[in-house]
Amino acid sequence: MFNKHPKGLVAAALANMGERFGFYIMMAILTLFISAKFGLSETTTGYIYSAFYASIYILALAGGIIADKTKNFKGTIFAGLVLMAIGYLIIAIPTPTPVPSLPLYLGLTCLGLAVIAFGNGLFKGNLQALVGQMYDDPKYSHLRDAGFQIFYMFINVGAVFAPFIAIGVRNWWLKANNFDYDATLPELCHQYREAIIHGKEMAPQAMENLTVLANKVSLSGEAVTDMGAFVNNYLDVFNRGFHYAFMAAIVAMIISLVIYLSNKNTFPDPGKKAAESKTAKATVNKEEIQMNAKEIKQRIYALFAVFGIVIFFWLSFHQNGYSLTYFARDYVDLSVINIDLGFTQIKGAEIFQSVNPFFVVTLTPLIMWIFSSMKEKGKEPSTPMKIAIGMGIAALAYIFLMVFSFTLPTKDALSTMTAEQVDAIRVTPWIMIGLYFILTVAELFISPLGLSFVSKVAPPHLQGLMQGCWLAATAVGNSLLFVGGILYTTVPIWACWLVFVGATGASMIVMLSMVKWLEKVAK
Repeated sequence: MFNKHPKGLVAAALANMGERFGFYIMMAILTLFISAKFGLSETTTGYIYSAFYASIYILALAGGIIADKTKNFKGTIFAGLVLMAIGYLIIAIPTPTPVPSLPLYLGLTCLGLAVIAFGNGLFKGNLQALVGQMYDDPKYSHLRDAGFQIFYMFINVGAVFAPFIAIGVRNWWLKANNFDYDATLPELCHQYREAIIHGKEMAPQAMENLTVLANKVSLSGEAVTDMGAFVNNYLDVFNRGFHYAFMAAIVAMIISLVIYLSNKNTFPDPGKKAAESKTAKATVNKEEIQMNAKEIKQRIYALFAVFGIVIFFWLSFHQNGYSLTYFARDYVDLSVINIDLGFTQIKGAEIFQSVNPFFVVTLTPLIMWIFSSMKEKGKEPSTPMKIAIGMGIAALAYIFLMVFSFTLPTKDALSTMTAEQVDAIRVTPWIMIGLYFILTVAELFISPLGLSFVSKVAPPHLQGLMQGCWLAATAVGNSLLFVGGILYTTVPIWACWLVFVGATGASMIVMLSMVKWLEKVAK
């Protein structure tokens, strides 16, 4: 798989894999952590999640500009790795729960997320530009799509195991303190505290469910008699386990840093090539300069057309860490997923975050083989056509989930049901696995090939900037992620997924209408 590709590809992919391992430890638990730590609703949590996820990618644009201006891509990447490690440290420091001051401790968490986002902006797009330059050599140019697929596969190797680490650490700390894990209990604990603070009584059904679950998760063998003490203790232990999981992300970042520094001198330098390109342009005549300027303009138009399309894919796809995670917590039967390791148990809604990267790793070689076979027969679709097909597959994924959601009650209705009634309506975990299988196929048609398209079409002196713009388009989609939370809590569950069917389906149609033009520009 690797012997035909540039020497630096594996090293760059391994450095990225370590960073992504740490990142996905955090992303597997982020929304559930914010809700459980601060007692925020799904909608309010969504605003923070959307802002963070958007800033990760919009700051990649700033990172591209910095690298292009300084001509120091390698130094910019290094600075990004260091900043991300610092950001993880800020949110990993254990703080008390319930928090004594919501503005202070929520602000501290948001500061850590901001530092991570800026570090990611310096790192992500510029490493992709570095990989892209490896395939500017005519010897490797025909392997560009395959190279980015391999690069993307390595990213997801780390992401496969990251959720297991996050869950294992959290549940280990719960067990060490004589508690078991329950996905819905933190929300009930915060409802109890809110009722006490405002001098009100908790809704009878919610109080009954809290009492049942409190006694269920207590491993001390004694009945819970002081509910106030239990609520505060469980919230503190539950969220301290999350803090310790963030510490594992720091370890992953250090590993990534070591890999990167060990191989730094073997990587190409996009900044150097951009400088050489400018020198070469100074020697051509006026007519050639005008022709190049026209071509550059067409390339930028084509790139921004694709950027506009993928906004709607990321709006839909990145619900995996938000509304889809809440769906798994509230509607999926998690009791059948329980890996007992003795010192900890691997169970929780976060476990589904490993399904998508698992399919990326296992399906990438298959899809590469299919594309290679089609290429040998002269029937391989162009990169723009692959992206259009991917949008259609993404629409199918949400149609699949929508079908299984027609009979489910709304989120508000769950609070009026007994624990036994909620368990009765829960769906099989195979639905989530099927959903992520289809979404992953869509992702493999869009994300790695989109990176390849950008690296191929972007003008040489704008490589970092255009990779940053690709990530900025992702940022726009991520800034709208909160829509998923609003829909999830206000409309029937099936109607929530219908919105994403419409977004991805319409994008497919628009992309198909532009395919011939994009193919012409890419040549």
